[in-house]
Amino acid sequence: MNIKKIVDLSMPITAQTPIYPGDPKPHITSVATFAQNGYHVSRLVLGSHSGTHVDAPFHFRENGLRIDEVPLTYFLGKGIVIDVTEKNDGEAVTLDDVNAYLPRLEPGMIVLFHTGWSQYAGTERYFRHPYIAIDVIEAMLERGIRTFFIDALNIDPPDGSSFPAHEAITAVNGVIGENFTNFDKIDFANPYIIALPLYLPECDGSPVRAVAVEFDSC
Repeated sequence: MNIKKIVDLSMPITAQTPIYPGDPKPHITSVATFAQNGYHVSRLVLGSHSGTHVDAPFHFRENGLRIDEVPLTYFLGKGIVIDVTEKNDGEAVTLDDVNAYLPRLEPGMIVLFHTGWSQYAGTERYFRHPYIAIDVIEAMLERGIRTFFIDALNIDPPDGSSFPAHEAITAVNGVIGENFTNFDKIDFANPYIIALPLYLPECDGSPVRAVAVEFDSC
């Protein structure tokens, strides 16, 4: 199969990248230049959950898999975009919102919650995102889903008062991805999603360069 289209789902990592409150702020500086050294090298200072990233189960479970232990198959596979763009600030995505999609879910698929919130990155509103109700997560876990991505800062309530989705997903060694973008540009059926983490032994998460791929059937 040939690649017909690629959609970049990644947020750029800069000093202006939105971060979860308390996380390290990305800082990128030059330590070598072509003029002085004959080559370029940069120093990257950032958190394991900077920009578009994935959470390892270890993020919320002391005995959960570290990012280097999670099977790579969890980070790539057939995706399904769930349109919940009608949700408002701090509003929950409920079972009523996703019921039409549930019969289409199969084990191994990657769920993409399209809230449309990535358009607010860089503004205060980005921190008042919608979130996914726990009964939605439970219904999808029952259908064999183990990878959940969202185009918002957090899959759980924006006030940081509780983390039921994180706890339920990591309890079964599932994977969460946050700060994704461009879900609206996935205008083709059966997107193949790739969001591979860095090889960070013993770590709780990793930034990713995520894409949705459309393959030519011929």
